[in-house]
Amino acid sequence: MRDDGAVNGRMPAYVGSAAPSPTRLLSLDVLRGVTVAAMVLVNNPGTWRAVYPPLRHAAWHGATPTDAIFPFFLFIVGVAIPLGIGPRIARDDRAAVIVKILRRSVLIFALGLVLEAVPRFQWETLRIPGVLQRIAVCYLLAALLFLVTTWRGQLVATATLLLGYWGVMMLIPAPGHDAGDLSPAGNLAGYVDRVVLGAHVWRIDPRYDPEGVLSTIPALATTLIGVLAGHWLRSGRGPRAVTAGLAIAGSAGIGLGLAWSFVFPLNKTLWTSSYAVLMAGAALLALAACYWLIDVCGYRRGVAPFAALGVNALALFFFSSLVARLLAAVRVGTPATSLHAVLFERVFAPWAAPVVASLAYALAYVVVWWTLMWILYRRHIELRV
Repeated sequence: MRDDGAVNGRMPAYVGSAAPSPTRLLSLDVLRGVTVAAMVLVNNPGTWRAVYPPLRHAAWHGATPTDAIFPFFLFIVGVAIPLGIGPRIARDDRAAVIVKILRRSVLIFALGLVLEAVPRFQWETLRIPGVLQRIAVCYLLAALLFLVTTWRGQLVATATLLLGYWGVMMLIPAPGHDAGDLSPAGNLAGYVDRVVLGAHVWRIDPRYDPEGVLSTIPALATTLIGVLAGHWLRSGRGPRAVTAGLAIAGSAGIGLGLAWSFVFPLNKTLWTSSYAVLMAGAALLALAACYWLIDVCGYRRGVAPFAALGVNALALFFFSSLVARLLAAVRVGTPATSLHAVLFERVFAPWAAPVVASLAYALAYVVVWWTLMWILYRRHIELRV
């Protein structure tokens, strides 16, 4: 697997902030690495019965730190598009670039389906949406928009997607419910999932999917905000101007998202427009801070471990998710218990309170995968799609 902007077959060549058209930024790899590490951490507690509240998603409306992780990743996917595809357009045939985009999107989507099929493949109930599937769709559409429009067109598309989704969700009622009903059973996005996807969803009662059809619209807007940030990074402006622009846009996004939430509540499952803008604003601020500290000021101490995760982020997410599913599926002992449960109960649970032991298991799981990614990083190996 690879992220756009990766350097084929060798350690990524990071470009300093003084360059007018950076093709790969250490700060972006570090931010990507922190984000994917957080994804692995929150997805793999020792037991779901004992998890610190900040490491859980909000039950419905509202947001926790965990709710920021996926939009951060989609934002980073967007940032990488101008940095990776932009220089490629100048040297490759446009048709060839489109073929690569299509191929990569299909492969990422297929890997997401593989995760949903493990450990027991049942087509009748196989979940079609998913994290990797949403990444694939958002990457595909954002990359194609990048190829056929200017940044102004992408800005208009972003605003249209966010405002349009707000209007659709608040003005069009799901059958049997009132317009503007954003409850789990009554919202329009859940109804569309039931009609389009049927049983191929994450939740059955009420039936909907957090990576469903309609909510992909604002998720694409999140990715496009990342694309706009990538344009800004490639604009040729000085480091101070680039950092200031990212920080100002991020602060504005947070303010707008919070204000919008009074009429369109923050909701990660529905990916409400207020949530999309708020989280994109936070991601812009995080990118501004990383860019300033790492690429401008040259602060490099302690960042390599996160860069190692960022270079192979998609591979890390896929393989860590796959192994976690297998650990839950493999049964050992009498009575039969999952290997995951055995590891947690025998290694972590005896020496700490359940919530602490559960977090310790998750941290240990991250460390195991960081060790593997570090070996790949030191050997200049990138797993690419």
